[in-house]
Amino acid sequence: MDRLTGGEAALSVHRRINRTTVPYPDDRGVKELFEATAARLPEATALIHRERVITYRDLNRAANGIAAALRRRGVSPGAAVVVGVARSPELIASILAVLKCGGHYVPVDLAWPAERLRAVVGQTGAAHVVTDASGQVARDLPGLAVLSPDAPPVEADPVLRTGPDDLAYINFTSGSTGRPKGVPIRHRSIARLVFEARYARLGERSRILQLAPVYFDAATFEIWGALLHGGTCVLYPSPRIRLSELKRTVATHGVTVVFLTTALFNTVVEEGPAALDQVETVLTGGELHSMRHLREAVARYGPGKVVNVYGPTECTTFATCFPLDLNRLPESVTDLPIGRPLQNTRLYVVDGDTLCPPGTTGEICLAGPGLSPGYLDPRDAARRNFAEYEIDGSRELLYRTGDRGRLREDGEVVFEGRLDDQVKINGFRIELGEVAHHLNRHPGVRFSHVAVEENGAGEKGLIAFAVPRDERCTVQEITEFLHDHLPRYMIPKAIHLRDSLPLSGTGKVDRQALVMERAGGGAS
Repeated sequence: MDRLTGGEAALSVHRRINRTTVPYPDDRGVKELFEATAARLPEATALIHRERVITYRDLNRAANGIAAALRRRGVSPGAAVVVGVARSPELIASILAVLKCGGHYVPVDLAWPAERLRAVVGQTGAAHVVTDASGQVARDLPGLAVLSPDAPPVEADPVLRTGPDDLAYINFTSGSTGRPKGVPIRHRSIARLVFEARYARLGERSRILQLAPVYFDAATFEIWGALLHGGTCVLYPSPRIRLSELKRTVATHGVTVVFLTTALFNTVVEEGPAALDQVETVLTGGELHSMRHLREAVARYGPGKVVNVYGPTECTTFATCFPLDLNRLPESVTDLPIGRPLQNTRLYVVDGDTLCPPGTTGEICLAGPGLSPGYLDPRDAARRNFAEYEIDGSRELLYRTGDRGRLREDGEVVFEGRLDDQVKINGFRIELGEVAHHLNRHPGVRFSHVAVEENGAGEKGLIAFAVPRDERCTVQEITEFLHDHLPRYMIPKAIHLRDSLPLSGTGKVDRQALVMERAGGGAS
């Protein structure tokens, strides 16, 4: 086992920020936690979707019915079940049903390319899918047993018990090798996220907007932050976000907590800030912020209402938080803290085998019950992102995030970017290498390079540069090829064809020259 050492200044600040242990229900699974809430508050509102209002009793009965159907089809404890259901009460009942079978849910978007869906099924070993689009599944995922979320309700809860270390779900993130990376999350990690929360007041009167795609880890907070407290999960009514509808949904249903990706937060603050006037807590994160938009938001909504949150999928949604007020906002985004570790979460800034003192940049590493047990695919696990270390006399399983950061003297952590080619756009983690991998698979492409471009409003997007084998290779053809292999959020907004890629003095692609030249002889 490796050891991390540090001087007194480094040890002192890490001890101080990592005093985060508080009691939380770590002795049972999400199934039991939800069922206890449903028994205690059967007539409370669990879900709101458009005109539908679903009580805890009705949601529990619906989930029991789907669970019974799953068990009849052979779903047993430990099984992975793909869930491809549009945002609706049936979606929530379906993921609850999987947990009630002792299984773990694998949320997907059935609009993903068939190749990616098959990769997800292959990694998880799933044999069943719950979906409201059975025809598409039969075409893209032949061999899976298909179940509808429309099952007769059942009153009695399954007698099966789940434990805190059982898997609850698997999310998939972008992988640099061209394969999506499966990240399993345990029941205790969900409980760690939503109980005794430092980033928002969560309880029976909470009304949390469920806005994120279910396969994005923010949905974990939006769903379970409400349903494990007896609060209400307000399901956003449309697949696409419109400011007018966001404002109407928040106002009509008295939403108290929202999470917005950085790009969406900026858009709301710029074009319709009144939409969030009545919300108690606005959580935002996922990319570097625009200080102008943060200042405008804090000035309008007041101190402490906007909270900068940070956390990778591997640490179950959020790992740190920093409530904002005008007196604590720095001039530059490069000095904006992501805050301190959440409840039952530990954070270390590490350079090699040394803990960094305040002011020294290192890699952000995370520990605690929020951590995934490790990647599904052994090829991903071999990269040792998860490893055990001895720190200050104790053993810790650390997740090395690949994010650079530094500790301030007051213990707040400042994010300083990535160590590799991973980026976040609209909250989605994207490995530039994965996009380039699929570009280079196109038979008409000799070489390619993928970069990030930022416009004047601070919005980021992918752009690609490709050297075609001959003039028959077109941008449209490449784009169509990428749509067959990658989710929509990973498709470059522009592809430029070039005769060659400029190289730096070290022989590597000169990214700065490419972006500066932009269209230098290509089409898009």
